[in-house]
Amino acid sequence: MPKPKKTKKSSAGTPATTALTAAGTDFTVHSYEHDPAAPSYGEEAAQALGVEPERVFKTLVASVDDRLTVAIVPVSATLDLKALAAAVGGKRATMADPAVAERTTGYVRGGISPLGQRKRLPTALDVSADGHETICVSAGRRGLEVELSPKDLASLTDAVVAPIARP
Repeated sequence: MPKPKKTKKSSAGTPATTALTAAGTDFTVHSYEHDPAAPSYGEEAAQALGVEPERVFKTLVASVDDRLTVAIVPVSATLDLKALAAAVGGKRATMADPAVAERTTGYVRGGISPLGQRKRLPTALDVSADGHETICVSAGRRGLEVELSPKDLASLTDAVVAPIARP
């Protein structure tokens, strides 16, 4: 497998990286060759980049009391829907329909970034992110990740930081 390419402060051509550049945020872009047969986008990214799965976070879209909400959790964990609902002041959460998530965020499944979304949604970031200096999230397309500090990610997305993941 080819080595990941690193680019500091590159726009890389996605709304996510454009938003990071516009905000003046420090970040690194990592790219890798996406395998369409990979069973898990997040685990594929962690392996391709040589990063611990606990530092690679997936972006999931859920419906909390019929309001779309973004959840950012480690690829090594599962989203706890009850905890997500509680974190954003709701009662019940279910996973959003993938087509609705794609249409609302402007990204395709497996490439949904928490940054630069078409429509800004309430966001929750799992508290485990705070245990790392930097984390990786999708940069807006399959095979492209951005690495940034969890504090910057929470600030840029107005995320609630809460325990929303379970092993």
